Amino acid sequence: MAVPLDLDQLQTFCAIADCGSFTEAARRVNKTQSAVSMQIKRLEERLGVSLFVRDGRSISVTTEGSELYARARRMLRINAEIIDLFSNEDLAGSIRIGVPDDYAVRLLPVILSQFQITNPKIMVDVMCMSSETLLQGMHSGKFDLIVFTQGTNDEYGEHFRTERMHWVGSETGEAYKQDPLPLACGPQTCCWRKSALDALTREAIDYRIAYTSSYATAISSAVGSDLAVGWLPESAMRPGLRTLGKKEGLPPLPDAQIAILRASHAYGGIYDALADHIVASLGNLDGYDPLFQGKLQQHLQAAE
Repeated sequence: MAVPLDLDQLQTFCAIADCGSFTEAARRVNKTQSAVSMQIKRLEERLGVSLFVRDGRSISVTTEGSELYARARRMLRINAEIIDLFSNEDLAGSIRIGVPDDYAVRLLPVILSQFQITNPKIMVDVMCMSSETLLQGMHSGKFDLIVFTQGTNDEYGEHFRTERMHWVGSETGEAYKQDPLPLACGPQTCCWRKSALDALTREAIDYRIAYTSSYATAISSAVGSDLAVGWLPESAMRPGLRTLGKKEGLPPLPDAQIAILRASHAYGGIYDALADHIVASLGNLDGYDPLFQGKLQQHLQAAE
């Protein structure tokens, strides 16, 4: 009978894969670097494969390591669920969460405040920035959980919401009539920017980047002032903006895909409580449900 894998070794393995550093992983799992190295050596001997490629200071997972990673995370999650099942402890502790400023920036504060009311012993520290920056922060250990836009080269997020993406312009403006079409958008790393530019290119619509910012509020202000046209998912619509589309000569955009990504330690207990609350709250704002606008308006009114 095969000897079961050591969950502690899998936790360490995932921590290294998350941050790409034995030194940082040792800090995260509260072990010495030599202990971490020994755990990985034993895990590699147990499986008969190399899990990491070491190139100077750079560390990356091998093909076998990548296959193990997703499965190891599932084992860690199941382990946390079993512990929670038989635990009588109150939920308490602190969570570092990152949320994107280009998605649900008005809804998430309300959702998080509701969570704080029902879970007063859980301290939630929130940082708001772009999805790409959030992913970098997760890699460096700044967050326990992040909500981010999928399509940003990360396969381990837990997708939980899809909603329509709209072209947007000033409520009374006519920037969409200009040729070339002036655009307000995020930096080149923004996956929504790439989708929008690809859609314009396919339709042979000439455009120019008139305004660039890493901050969603700045982009929305530029659009609201009729300096340019932009794009937003349905739940991020703001006063002073209106949706644009076929009538204005603009092509359809791919849907927005929203996900949660956890650090490898962030399963069970307080982490599941917060993740489940966010998924349930945002998941109920169904952009394809005729009642969506009413539900959305209730949340937006609560945010003001």
